[in-house]
Amino acid sequence: MKKILQFLFEHKTLSRAMAREALTNIGKAMYNEHEITAFMTVYLMRSVTIEELHGFRDALLELCVPVNLDGDKVLDIVGTGGDGKNTFNISTLACFIVAGAGQKVAKHGNYGASSISGASNVMEQLGYKFKNNNDALRKEIDKAGICFLHAPLFHPALKVVGPIRKNLGMRTFFNMLGPMVNPVDPAYQLVGVYNLEMARIYNYLLQETGRQFTIIHSLDGYDEISLTSDTKVITNFGEQLFTPEQLGKRMVNPSDIYGGNTVEESAKLFRKILDGNGSWAQNAVVIANAAMALQSTGRYTSYESAYSAAVESLESGKAKASLDILIQLQ
Repeated sequence: MKKILQFLFEHKTLSRAMAREALTNIGKAMYNEHEITAFMTVYLMRSVTIEELHGFRDALLELCVPVNLDGDKVLDIVGTGGDGKNTFNISTLACFIVAGAGQKVAKHGNYGASSISGASNVMEQLGYKFKNNNDALRKEIDKAGICFLHAPLFHPALKVVGPIRKNLGMRTFFNMLGPMVNPVDPAYQLVGVYNLEMARIYNYLLQETGRQFTIIHSLDGYDEISLTSDTKVITNFGEQLFTPEQLGKRMVNPSDIYGGNTVEESAKLFRKILDGNGSWAQNAVVIANAAMALQSTGRYTSYESAYSAAVESLESGKAKASLDILIQLQ
């Protein structure tokens, strides 16, 4: 690691092969926490290059515990995190609305590194038990329409760096990698990013995967459709800018989508929304993200029809049933 650090401290960037080797060795626990912290700190001071991201992704996928869902075309909704906004768990809630609408979901997530409650925090609080048993995950998809993949169980490197990320409490390049390394290799993906530079990088990387993707970024800094400002939407076919009124019928205030101060509060709010007792603003934001995810599958003629399907999933109780069944299977 010392050679790599010296190389980086001279303001050089890693080739794809060098990046792959560095992260492979991190995943194999070959470096101590001080060396890993120094390595991660480099990328707090400068942007990660596309070559480096490619190499890091290669390493994670090579070390990954594989998952086989028998050819199901699944969808993932995931944000990079790191936007510092502390919203409630919008993308995870949207996953249950999507599952309730009949689209199978393999949600990839982790504990919050720079927020109070990441996807794994809230799922654990709701009673979900993390696993990487293929048969159990297959059963969840079949019965509940959704399974949850806790990233450290599938990616050794993420397990190694987890405590360091938590101690740093800042977004690192691992925030960028999470959405790129779902072990299922989903057919469809909705990715939320915290700035336009990340949107550009993801557009480049996701074009190479062959999957149908949609990248979203709210222009006031959210890594999801927040309805607090206009949203940039990038797909395989181009990019557009949408107003809150177009995506969610009206604009909401940042205070409307605040996620609470504890994991317990986040889980309580999660249940409240799925139970049909969320505020108008909370429902609107979750439905807008679910609708954009549903539209990304190509199964809907328009955003409006995907939006209607998302509304029906929440209001009919199908989204809630998806969560209830999933928790009963634990």
